[in-house]
Amino acid sequence: MSGRDEWDLVVVGAGPAGSTAALAALRADPSARVLLLDAADFPRDKVCGDGVAPHALDVLSDLGVDVDALVGGTRPITSLRLVSPRGVVAARAFARPAAVVPRFLLDERLVRAAVEAGAVLRRHRVRTVTAVDGAVLVDGTVRARAVVGADGAESVVRRHCGARPARPGTVAIALRGYAGSGPWREGEQSLTMTAEHWPAYAWAFPVGDGTANVGYGQLVRATAPTRAHLTQRLRDLLPGLPALRLRGHRLPLSTGRPDVGHGRVLLTGDAASLINPLTGEGIYYAVLSGRLAGAAALTADPAATYRRALRRHLGTHLRHTDVLARLTGRPWPLDVATAAARDGQGAFDRFVEIGLGAGTFDVHLALAMAGAVRKR
Repeated sequence: MSGRDEWDLVVVGAGPAGSTAALAALRADPSARVLLLDAADFPRDKVCGDGVAPHALDVLSDLGVDVDALVGGTRPITSLRLVSPRGVVAARAFARPAAVVPRFLLDERLVRAAVEAGAVLRRHRVRTVTAVDGAVLVDGTVRARAVVGADGAESVVRRHCGARPARPGTVAIALRGYAGSGPWREGEQSLTMTAEHWPAYAWAFPVGDGTANVGYGQLVRATAPTRAHLTQRLRDLLPGLPALRLRGHRLPLSTGRPDVGHGRVLLTGDAASLINPLTGEGIYYAVLSGRLAGAAALTADPAATYRRALRRHLGTHLRHTDVLARLTGRPWPLDVATAAARDGQGAFDRFVEIGLGAGTFDVHLALAMAGAVRKR
């Protein structure tokens, strides 16, 4: 890029969080000048579990996105099978169907929606973000009233805006690939937890075209697990998988009080460490934080406005998941929780809300878990 560009909002990263931020800003002010920057051309792959909860589709629908087109070519996911670390199984129907949309499709469809709404998309790898005179300079040549960092787990924007580093014990690592055959049922997501190297689990998320997104992830302790270790654990938990092309990714897990706003620079999705620490789900957090950041970016005080909005929508949920993640340092609470979900649809639905949406731990779940303990 050469010369000096002037924009109301520059969004760094055009994945779900970034594209949603652009859509939200243009919904708030259709005349806003919005620039989307991404290091890749679209469509492009992104390492992810590909699960899209109905909560994420609600956010996008509210912004005018055609969600039927967004999930086109896939089949609804109507049920979930949980296997606890000690082998307790809970298999029940979702209250609302979810979807599994490969990211090379999801991201391209979302960025296209943002461009159709009026955003400008450029391929560019951002290297510096600097606050200057009530504005923000990107790479010294692009000037914006505000910047949204949506550039993922290795966010350049995060490093340059002074955000706190991740708390020890809040980073996970995973491998995923696509398999044409294996131990799954069409229309059913499965999570197989394991006490070995806890917390850890393998997943199988069928796309609906005969393939499934399969993977394994675990929390990083003193040293990061090797690729060979992750691959072997995946095959141990999902036996019978064919040869796979596997790719790895890092997951910065959310805490009770994420560091998301500094002046006119806002962080969303993985760049803000907004990944559910209990399930690794990130797309709902990404599109919700993107929507809130995009709307806040055009206000007089973007960071304060964004923090208030995020606290209102996710504050209690994030505090609850942070506490629950700390309390589940041993596998047995998940055995009890899975037994409660097995024994009652209400408990199952509430746990799904915590894992995929903005649910909180309440007295109903406590009573359900106590009942599961009594039955053991």
